[in-house]
Amino acid sequence: MTASGTDPAIEARGLTRCFGDLRAVDDLDLVVPRACIYGFLGPNGCGKSTTIRMLCGLLTPTSGSARVLGCQVPEEAERLRRKIGYMTQRFSLYEDLTVRENLAFLGSVYSLRGTGLEKRVDGQLERFALDDRADQVSGTMSGGQRQRLALAAATLHEPELLFLDEPTSAVDPESRRTFWEHLFEMVDQGTTILVSTHFMDEAERCHRLAILDQGRVVADGVPDTLMEELGATVVQIESDRSRTIRGAILKLSQVWHVAQLGNRLHVLVRPDLADPVGLIEARANGIDAAARVSIVPANLEDVFVMATEGAPETADAG
Repeated sequence: MTASGTDPAIEARGLTRCFGDLRAVDDLDLVVPRACIYGFLGPNGCGKSTTIRMLCGLLTPTSGSARVLGCQVPEEAERLRRKIGYMTQRFSLYEDLTVRENLAFLGSVYSLRGTGLEKRVDGQLERFALDDRADQVSGTMSGGQRQRLALAAATLHEPELLFLDEPTSAVDPESRRTFWEHLFEMVDQGTTILVSTHFMDEAERCHRLAILDQGRVVADGVPDTLMEELGATVVQIESDRSRTIRGAILKLSQVWHVAQLGNRLHVLVRPDLADPVGLIEARANGIDAAARVSIVPANLEDVFVMATEGAPETADAG
């Protein structure tokens, strides 16, 4: 069976990987549509990198199956390898080679030769604003420059599917923003991208998102939809005494979680409360009469907290 443009780029069923007694990925189901940015959001150790390595064919699952671009992995990993690009969070190119030499070497690995290789390298240098650094030794580049080089290398052979494993963990905000502009350009050209991250703002940029916790997918959907369907009411408190207020409202049984954002608190309360603002306001104003309390839309951090921690089992109608 061959993959068509309407088939998912990735489809995994019951994907599991154990390392001894550690179950790093636990019965994971996943469907990634084509020509989109699909995000993995989760803390370190939640199984993001292990899942990506299995989907690339670099790691054999303990059980379960995965089909990537029509290839069964890991059985057809060699056939898949020429269709995908893979960029890790750690710079993995040769630091003693120049920018151009690194790209030329990678191109030869993908059987690019002669003028075809030269044109492809020149195109990547221009696309990723590296043409003025073509002869610079890679080891002397800044973090943002290395990141652009790594992305240029990972996409030199024009892969259908690009795996990015926490690619922006060591770069500045401006470099991250530029990096994401490149990703959206690729999607416009038909590339599918799976990116793992622990940054909430990056996760919100994805067309679709899976939240992983302890090797399992605990939420999956369009970020806006996940926020709209949170399953809790979000009450915001603005006060100069937010730390003191936080301690007081955490004692309320109707309050599930509280996150502090400067002088603001995001309070997740039971969704069935008739007057959540009144409940929180009564407690907050007893500490700071000037505290401002209102209902606000959920953010992705609220979704992450609910997905990974959930509502307390002891919460009752009180």
